[in-house]
Amino acid sequence: MQHVPTEAAPLELSPLEMLRTELDDDGIVTEIIRPAAIIPETAARVIVHELEARSPAAGGVWTASTRVWNRYQAPGVDASGEPTAPLIGRMEVAYGTPTRYEITIYRATLTSVGTASGWTVESLCDEPLSFGGLRLATCPRATLRPPPQPFRFGVPRDATD
Repeated sequence: MQHVPTEAAPLELSPLEMLRTELDDDGIVTEIIRPAAIIPETAARVIVHELEARSPAAGGVWTASTRVWNRYQAPGVDASGEPTAPLIGRMEVAYGTPTRYEITIYRATLTSVGTASGWTVESLCDEPLSFGGLRLATCPRATLRPPPQPFRFGVPRDATD
C-alpha cells in the first residue's frame, strides 16, 4: 500500500486567491512525464469512471476532463459548481492516444498547497492510477523516437538519409 499524504484542514480561499495560487505559485512543481505514461483501455475506463464518481460535488476530490485531471484538498462546491477547496495538483492528459481508447499522461503539476501537504508528482499520479490497478512507476510508457532530420534548402540530400 502506498503512502498517501495526510491532508490538513481545508483552507478558505476566495476564487481570486485560488486563481492567484495557480498563476503565481512559489511552491509549484511541474514534471514532464518522459516517456509519457500510457493507460491501457481497460484501466482507462475504470479510472475515468472512478474520477467522475469522485467529483467534489459527489463528496470526492477529483475533477476530470479530456485534458486535465485536478486533485483538490477536500470535497465541496460553491453555488456555481466550482470546487471550493484549494487545488493540490493537476495531471495533464490526452484521451485517445496513442490508440483510440487509451489515455496518455504527459505532465503533472503540484501547487504549493500540494507540496506543503507532502504530495509528490508520483503520489499525485498514483492515486487515480490505482483505481485501474496501476502505478506511475510501472505504467506502460510511450515509445520515444528520434526526431526527423531537418530539411535544408539548397543542400543536396545524401542517399543515406
